[in-house]
Amino acid sequence: MNVKIKIGLAGAVLALVSAQALADATAIKKSLAKILPEYEVGSVHETPVPGLFEVLVGSDVIYVSKDGRYMVQGRMIDLVSKEDLTETSPRLAEARKQEAKERVAAVNKLGEDKMIIFSPPGKAEHTITVFTDIDCGYCRKLHGEIDGYLAEGIKVRYLFFPRSGVGTPSFDKAISVWCADDRKAALTDAKAGKSIPDKKCDNPVKEQMELGEKLGVSGTPAIILESGEMVPGYVPPKRLATMLGEKKG
Repeated sequence: MNVKIKIGLAGAVLALVSAQALADATAIKKSLAKILPEYEVGSVHETPVPGLFEVLVGSDVIYVSKDGRYMVQGRMIDLVSKEDLTETSPRLAEARKQEAKERVAAVNKLGEDKMIIFSPPGKAEHTITVFTDIDCGYCRKLHGEIDGYLAEGIKVRYLFFPRSGVGTPSFDKAISVWCADDRKAALTDAKAGKSIPDKKCDNPVKEQMELGEKLGVSGTPAIILESGEMVPGYVPPKRLATMLGEKKG
């Protein structure tokens, strides 16, 4: 068989495979739209496993059979190369990057006038935004080391996220802190377990909570880095400074 014919056949086969993959992807999207209408399905791509497709849902990856009936959640690992195919998916990386950008934009749109801010002396090397709950143990641990974060050149911007919800004691404490004459002192006292005067005023606490829910905050503390990446839980000052330096670099 001549080389030109071989190349032509190869191209025809490739086009056929691509067309079939596209048809399968379309069928999967239609199937998932009926079965899981509450989820926004993004890209659908073939995986190295025959009949199994990678489906991007938000910034998460799931795997779905070509008929759209079976779904698998978890990591896909190539046991020969030891590569985590889920983590190295270019679609997942792009989705996370976009999500991080949107997270930064949403926080910046809220504005620093609706935050309680602790700034280091001089110019801050880094800025983090922390969704916090006054009655959360690890939130208290983080704030108990606020001087350590400031010493590392980290500016800490607090937003309230009372996990118990609107109208609860934690929510009311957050409002009292916001309405205090010295918000930073009141926050420090409240996190130390001290009583603070009950106060009411116009406040952004509910707005901050709604923003946290929109950004996917499910626990506290939730730390948003300058890159937009969200880190759940407490991170010691020096380790956080290292993380921020690596992200910036």
